[in-house]
Amino acid sequence: MDNQTGANRLQGNSIGLTHIVFFVVAAAAPMTAVVGATPPAFAFGNGAGVPGAFILSGILYLLFSVGFTAMTRHVTGAGAFYAYISRGLGSGAGIGGALMALLAYFAIQIGIYALFAVFMAGAMESLGVSLPWWVWSLAVLAVVVLFGRRNIAISGRILGLCMIAELVILLLLDIAIVMHGGAEGLSLAGFRPSEVFGPGLGVTMVFVLGAYVGFEATAIFGEEACDPDRTIPRATYVAVLLITAFYAVSTWAIVQFYGPAAVTGAATENLDGFYFAAAETMLGHWSVQVMNVLLLTSLFACLLSFHNTLNRYFYALGHEGLAWKSLSAVHETHGSPHVAGLVQAGLVALIILGFGLSGADPYTLVFSWMSGLAVLGILAVQVLVSVAVIVFFRRTAHQRSVLTVLVAPVLATAGLVGAFLLVSSNLTLLTGSENPIVLAFPEIVIATGACGLLFAAWIKRTRPEQFARLGRAFD
Repeated sequence: MDNQTGANRLQGNSIGLTHIVFFVVAAAAPMTAVVGATPPAFAFGNGAGVPGAFILSGILYLLFSVGFTAMTRHVTGAGAFYAYISRGLGSGAGIGGALMALLAYFAIQIGIYALFAVFMAGAMESLGVSLPWWVWSLAVLAVVVLFGRRNIAISGRILGLCMIAELVILLLLDIAIVMHGGAEGLSLAGFRPSEVFGPGLGVTMVFVLGAYVGFEATAIFGEEACDPDRTIPRATYVAVLLITAFYAVSTWAIVQFYGPAAVTGAATENLDGFYFAAAETMLGHWSVQVMNVLLLTSLFACLLSFHNTLNRYFYALGHEGLAWKSLSAVHETHGSPHVAGLVQAGLVALIILGFGLSGADPYTLVFSWMSGLAVLGILAVQVLVSVAVIVFFRRTAHQRSVLTVLVAPVLATAGLVGAFLLVSSNLTLLTGSENPIVLAFPEIVIATGACGLLFAAWIKRTRPEQFARLGRAFD
């Protein structure tokens, strides 16, 4: 319990701007995103234009951030997107958005636990240890739960160390390529309009947008942030700019290494070793070994970030009376939502065991399918948030400019809707499957939101007093 905020409230003034940025960037998993997600974009998308695609995505999320951060001072607590949507579009839409967010974050967690197991199993088999993949997933889950129940600042420090290590090794590779001069000399290849907007941009965006999942972490820690009215907006902009700049520079450097004319072919021929080959050439074999280790720490940092995010969703739903009340319990010493952490970790363990015992492949099925579902889910929630910002400021007195509360959110809404449709139409490529379940992911996401609306209607009819308080439990 936090002495400053009272019973069952998260510990205020626990984390600052740096911690929150670490959570967002760690959720983006720089090493995993660059080494794992961009090679398919080079191979199947717009080739040398991938760096420019990150710039386009960054612009989209900066537009989103304009309205999102303008609304921050009107929303308090750990409800994050749920609270934003509730304030703008009503409790029904808020609950629908919360369910879609839970679906998205559960999906991405499951996928990353499976991916961690793939890399860990490979590393341990070289040492003569062979165990089913799901054993490694459950082992790292136990470690994540242990750290997740501690004070949030501890997680922030761990995530910061992991993130810095990832950034350093990739920046060393970037610097080495620049100093070497590239295959054809350094150029603006990767940012030229003819390359960025060439054939395959839509396919590239499918992979690029996934790098921004976890964006919500800036707002979800509002109750624990120091001076949240200032910290949350600043952290949001810093995180988006950092993610965009880092990915754009790293992908531009690899274009220079292979050359704009050859980069697509190199990625197609060697998806798994696309960056490792460059690192071995530019830095030496030691860098490949380090990158393999940092892949594991990158995935661990990502899991810890999403675990903390989901804990606070469960905490918010418990506080609102929308789920088991004990989910809102706060650890007396650490000020963390420890019951929420145990419950959601138990659900994750059951799902992992279900996949493992059914014989599902951890990479081609669990990771690929869950990633596609997660990207769709979070895009749908972000669309609702952008619309909620527009509606909220239309009916609330304010001194914001029309560019802030209308133009930017409208452009963000249009871009996010386009992104949702783009991912929906490329699910087969993103997941590597034509299974009817995969093709139904867009409908599953929308149906999840609709269930939230129906649940809200039931609460309004049976518990009108509780319904009237929804979205304001943290005021």
